[in-house]
Amino acid sequence: MAEKVIADNQAIKKRRSFREWKEDTARRLDVWSRKKPARRKFWLNKTLYLMMVPYLALFFLFTVLPVLMSFFLSFTYFNLLEAPKFIGWSNYLTLLLDDPIFIVAVQNTLIIAIITGPLGYIISFVLAWLINELPDKLRAFITLIFYAPSISGGAITIWSLIFSSDIYGYANSFLINWGFIREPILWLQTEKYILPIVIIVQLWMSLGVNFLTLIAGLKGVDRSQYEAAAVDGVKNRWQELWYITLPNMRPQLLFSAVLQISASLGVGAVTTALAGFPSINYAGHTIVNHLQDYGGQRFEMGYASAIATILFVSAIALNKLIRKIIGRVGS
Repeated sequence: MAEKVIADNQAIKKRRSFREWKEDTARRLDVWSRKKPARRKFWLNKTLYLMMVPYLALFFLFTVLPVLMSFFLSFTYFNLLEAPKFIGWSNYLTLLLDDPIFIVAVQNTLIIAIITGPLGYIISFVLAWLINELPDKLRAFITLIFYAPSISGGAITIWSLIFSSDIYGYANSFLINWGFIREPILWLQTEKYILPIVIIVQLWMSLGVNFLTLIAGLKGVDRSQYEAAAVDGVKNRWQELWYITLPNMRPQLLFSAVLQISASLGVGAVTTALAGFPSINYAGHTIVNHLQDYGGQRFEMGYASAIATILFVSAIALNKLIRKIIGRVGS
């Protein structure tokens, strides 16, 4: 009995000493956090930061770490069978100076990005702006129609049927029936037609998520601001758009722009589905296709990592530029 009492007393002392140590440590950390504002902010929100740890760990593991590994591998020769061998800037020099197909891929990607990026962004906004003025039920129906390409996985098959190279393709059938041509055009096997068709399809597919994002942004604008602006001298819809609508939609505009940049620079699946891989004379070859060629077919992972790094840096640079442009909206 006495031994049990002694054991209980020792356990109580241990719990008490642990509690005292915990309180003393918390007190010391509180004093330490008051020395700098950043420390204080972290200490006061420590519970929130602890809740973020699982996400940050997964983000680092599946996003940050692969980017760092790709950057490291871009300076090596690595074929998946042998250990990576450091070769310095050789991959980048070969890409820029001794790989004519990569230059073609860059040209095609830039053409697609320059046309589909701004044009798709503007079309998405204009359509969202116009449809936002419709009655609720009609607006919901039209929104679903424009968003449908994003949720229909095989939507690109429609364009393969439209530009089919036989007389049963919709484009050839229409042109033959109306007397514009006599023989079917090999749309996806003719070099000069491939890139324009890819641009059309990419524009059509880019409307979905961007359009929905901008619709949400337009719905979030406080209508009372338009009434106050009318009192302050805003006279027409264009002034309302520039001074009220767009400044209130900056988060949605930025999000939509980032999606558009990613879609424009990441074109690859569309060209493969339409024109095959590789396309005729590399007419539809993009940077992503070049990356897939060396990474997924030839297994030259160092060279593929250099391509991926260049694509990543380009996307970051364009993102910075878009942020500056959108930051001036409404000024």
